[in-house]
Amino acid sequence: MTQPRTLDASASPLDYYGAELRRLREAAGLNQAQLGGCIFCTASLVGQIETAKKVPTRDFSERVDAALGTEGHLSRLIGLVLRSQLPSWFQAYAELEARASYISTYQAQLVDGLLQTEGYARAVLGVLTENNLDARVEARLERQRILRRDNPPLSWVVLSEAALHQEIGGHEVMREQLTRLREFQDRQWVNIQILPFSAGQHAGLPGTFSTLRFDDDPDLIYTEDFVQGHMTAHPEKVKESSLRYARLQASALSVEDSAALIARVMEERYGEQPTSDGRDMA
Repeated sequence: MTQPRTLDASASPLDYYGAELRRLREAAGLNQAQLGGCIFCTASLVGQIETAKKVPTRDFSERVDAALGTEGHLSRLIGLVLRSQLPSWFQAYAELEARASYISTYQAQLVDGLLQTEGYARAVLGVLTENNLDARVEARLERQRILRRDNPPLSWVVLSEAALHQEIGGHEVMREQLTRLREFQDRQWVNIQILPFSAGQHAGLPGTFSTLRFDDDPDLIYTEDFVQGHMTAHPEKVKESSLRYARLQASALSVEDSAALIARVMEERYGEQPTSDGRDMA
């Protein structure tokens, strides 16, 4: 009989999760196939997660916790596991983002990661390689949980109109993404403004940037280049970025007019399209 792979539980959050899953399963007196039957997955999947060969999802974690009565143990671990799947240079920012009381961002080309649908995120993250793509998408979606907390951060997003027109992932993915943006209208703590093409030259021309504000710590500015991200709390940089963002907000459409533009682009560019025989298709 093949012996199970021995994990060094301290090697990474993924290894620790796998070791804990195995420990909890064995404590319950179940083999991998029996646990898989309880949570509607294969024994192979359970085995791959236990040996850190596959990254678990939050849904998997919640189902195991329910099946084994572990009081949310794996559901608490999954956040650490998924954060470890983010680029190493981005992990520190993600940790701070989760603690922020206010998040503002300007995005020059893409929909902000906190607002992306799964399909849109998959298309963006899969541009260069599909290696480990499922885990990277799951990690991005995990970040979005901060917007669904009981006490979410106030989030303000200025998007270039280019983000509405740049077709990412195809027609249906874009329609779903713009529908998601419209749905944020109903969330008190999320505000979206569109910077229209008609704004001409504007304060965001140097590129995308974000600001994090905290209850008890200095503000933080985050920017990215082609290789990695950069964070600074230097007072002069924070002051300059705050002025730049205020001017972007002033140049952008109001939240209400932005929602109307999103709806118009969605219908005109990504609405139902006629087939060659004149019938409508989605």
